[in-house]
Amino acid sequence: MLATLIPLFDENLVVNGYSLFTQKKNVFLNPSMLGSGLYDGAANVDGLEVIQSMGVDTISEDMPIFVPVTNISVFSDIDSQCDAPHERLVLLMDNSILPQETYVKRLKELKDSGYKLAMRKLEVAKFEEYRQILLLVDYMFLNHKKIDITKARIYFQKVYPNIQLCAGNIEDMESFEQLKAEGGYQFYEGPFFRVPINNGQNEVAPLKVNYIQLLSMVNGPDFELTEAADVIGRDTALVISLLKMVNRVTVNSQITSIRHAAAMLGEKELRKWLTTAVAGVLYTDKPNEITRLSLLRAKFAENLAPAFSLAIQSSELFLMGLFSVLDVILEIPMEEALKKVQVSGPIKDALLERKGPFAKVLDFITEYEIAEWQEVSRQMVVQDLSMQQVYDAYIDSLTWYRDMISEE
Repeated sequence: MLATLIPLFDENLVVNGYSLFTQKKNVFLNPSMLGSGLYDGAANVDGLEVIQSMGVDTISEDMPIFVPVTNISVFSDIDSQCDAPHERLVLLMDNSILPQETYVKRLKELKDSGYKLAMRKLEVAKFEEYRQILLLVDYMFLNHKKIDITKARIYFQKVYPNIQLCAGNIEDMESFEQLKAEGGYQFYEGPFFRVPINNGQNEVAPLKVNYIQLLSMVNGPDFELTEAADVIGRDTALVISLLKMVNRVTVNSQITSIRHAAAMLGEKELRKWLTTAVAGVLYTDKPNEITRLSLLRAKFAENLAPAFSLAIQSSELFLMGLFSVLDVILEIPMEEALKKVQVSGPIKDALLERKGPFAKVLDFITEYEIAEWQEVSRQMVVQDLSMQQVYDAYIDSLTWYRDMISEE
């Protein structure tokens, strides 16, 4: 199975939920699966299988998870597929769910059981026809690229004031700001948050440059524990964080120096802690999802290295993923951003030109994270990647990220 999470933001760019999209078979080899509600014809809700195997808090701590259901799976025994609290799950429907009494009755049963309902891919002309279903819906996704979203918002605010609205398919920050200014939307979805904004300033705060260089150092192939410890010693906040970490993992430790503290953690744990701590500070003026995106890309790229016959360069692939949003963080073009760090030629080629051996990994990851399953499937055929390889690599990345954040 393939699985990916797509964030839902509020107007302050705080993530308030995730949509979990899955795909069980290679759609490039099985083109009939592309039709809405077809997939592999299974009665089970695939997303619930992922949640059950990983744990609901690994995917989204204290936030709702939107899980797509089809016209078939909506009638399955949903309770038996996942033991996550019903209030954490939102069953995400599309227009394959028909405005018929059979469906309305089933949706009422699910609502009575504590599940919430969401609707997407509904044409404006169908709004009145779907009245009995919309009366049960808690969330409505409105694609601002395909409909007159302003008119749709006004309609829902007047006719269904209790439905929370999500403005979807937002491609840039300008569109986000316009929709936010309109008001009336509770969620915003799309790739807009990862699109770089060049604010016209060429100067980058020295502190950010130091943190970027530290990230590059600690995740590079020639990582030196003592050298990293010396750099950490120049930043009071990092020193305090390091000492707190050492106190958590050791008993009755008598720390004599920063180098001693770093040595007590060990190279592996120091790298893991420092990557998280530095990224958290570096991205502090950005949406939290940028931190998550950067770290997930890094780990996912590293995990995919063997599958792309690049195992020996896994640490470089980690850096490529980590710095793939460097232009977003610094608000300058990627070419200028990469001048602030020392990265290898293959990383530069991938991030600047989408060329070279690493570019295919980056392209795969960026298509995967937006659930572009047809293109992902095509690349899997070209690269001879199995579903299990990709799934394991992604799920391990989510688990790795969860473990790092929980330790922080």
